[in-house]
Amino acid sequence: MNKISIALCTYNGAKFLQQQLESILDQTRLPDELVVGDDCSRDETPDIVKNFAARAPFPVHLQTNPQNLGSTKNFEQTILRCSGDIIFLSDQDDIWLPLKIEKTASILEEKKEVGFVFTDAALVDENLEPLDINLWEISFTKEEQTAALAGQMLEVLLHRNVVTGATMAFRRKFCQSLLPLPVHVPNVIHDAWIALVIAAQAEAEFINEPLIKYRQHSGQQLGIDWRQAREQSENDEDRTVAYTKSINFYRTELKRLLTLLEVLSKTTVFFPHRLIIDATLKETLKETEEIVAHYEARVGLPASRVQRAAPIFNEVLSGRYHRFSRGWASAAKDLFGDL
Repeated sequence: MNKISIALCTYNGAKFLQQQLESILDQTRLPDELVVGDDCSRDETPDIVKNFAARAPFPVHLQTNPQNLGSTKNFEQTILRCSGDIIFLSDQDDIWLPLKIEKTASILEEKKEVGFVFTDAALVDENLEPLDINLWEISFTKEEQTAALAGQMLEVLLHRNVVTGATMAFRRKFCQSLLPLPVHVPNVIHDAWIALVIAAQAEAEFINEPLIKYRQHSGQQLGIDWRQAREQSENDEDRTVAYTKSINFYRTELKRLLTLLEVLSKTTVFFPHRLIIDATLKETLKETEEIVAHYEARVGLPASRVQRAAPIFNEVLSGRYHRFSRGWASAAKDLFGDL
C-alpha cells in the first residue's frame, strides 16, 4: 500500500481550519502524514495546527515560512517536504467527505498508468449550507469530460484548467518535472500547472462524484463565480459592466495563452507534444480574440437604434452572436433594447 501525504497550505485560516482538519481525521483511510506550510499567518492558525498535531494518529509536520511566499510558492515548498508516494493537495477552508482519500488513492494504486486523479465538489456557503450546484457544472463541462475520456486531457487543460487542487491527488515521482511552479503565467496557479505537467507524461482520471464540500466565502483567495453561472451575464441592469468584465477576463486569457505558449516551448516534458500544444493554443488564441472582439462590439454600440443596425448586422454575419451569445435573441435585444 502506498504512503499518502497531504500537502496543506494555510494563511490566516483560523476561522475554518479546524473543520478541515477534523474532516481529514474522519477519513476512512487516514493519511500517513500531514505536511502543513503556513505562510506567515497573523491569527491562531499555527496554534490550531499544533493542537491538532498533539492528538492526530499520524505525524503532522508544520513549517512556517520566514516570509510570505504567496499560495503557489507555499504549495511548492510544502509539496517538496512530502515523503509519500501519493500527494493530496488541501486548502484550509473545505470539508473532505469521508471516502475522499480511499476512493482517490485506490485508483492510483490500481492503475499505474494514471498520474493524477481529481474529483467533483459540492459548493457550499461559509456556513456549509448547500448552494445546490456542483463544481463541475461550472468548471468541467460534459464536452470536456468526453474529450478527457477520449485521451485528450492535455488539450482540455491547454484550453483552460478544469482541475481544482483541493480535489486532486498525484504521484510524487512527478515532482521533479513540475517544480519550480511558475508564478508569472496569468490565471495559472499551482493546480493548473501540476495538472498540465503530469498530463504531458501520464494518464489522468476523474471521479464524477463530489468528495469535498468546497466552501465559498469572501475571505478566500480563489473561488467559483457560481452566481454568474446561474444568472448569466446579460442582466438588463448591468449589461455594460458585465460585458466590460468579460472583455477584461478574456484579455487576461490572451496573456495567459501567449505566456503559456512561450513557457511550454521551453519545458522539456512538453517537447513530445509540440504539435498538439501549438495547434491547441493557437486555436484557443484565435477564439479568444474573437470573443473579445464580440463583446467590444456589443459594449460599444451607439445609443441610436438606427446607428446600431450596421454593427449588429456585421456581428450576425460573423456568426459571433450565435457562438458567444444567445444568437438572434441577443441581436434583437441589442437592436431594440435600451443601452
